[in-house]
Amino acid sequence: MSDDVIQAAGCVLWRRSPDAGELEICLVHRPKYDDWSHPKGKLKRGEAPLDGALREVEEETGYHCEPGPRLPSTHYFVGGRAKRVTYWAAEATAGSFTPSREVDDVLWLAPAAARARLTQPRDRELVDEFLTTLRLA
Repeated sequence: MSDDVIQAAGCVLWRRSPDAGELEICLVHRPKYDDWSHPKGKLKRGEAPLDGALREVEEETGYHCEPGPRLPSTHYFVGGRAKRVTYWAAEATAGSFTPSREVDDVLWLAPAAARARLTQPRDRELVDEFLTTLRLA
């Protein structure tokens, strides 16, 4: 992988709703971009992608999680540079959200509502991949 490709990682973070036990997906709102996305971020030098994904989930959402199956990576350009984000499905196990400058809100939504709220088409496609993977697991 070329050094000029930005390496990042994240998770489709999910849980069973406390009320009805229905599947919910966590989305983060980033005020800098005014968008809704899955928790993700750049890897630190020498950091393994899964370690980075779990770190980013905790930093952005306040939740610890149990990683599950790997999901497809996304590829796109940011400021003229290629970016690759490696994703996993991850079940939230404990924690709570505290707003920060980077992420000011989170939503736990049913998959269809999460898909509709996500800003980027590539993130919506990731919900579909997540649901397919979850059914096969």
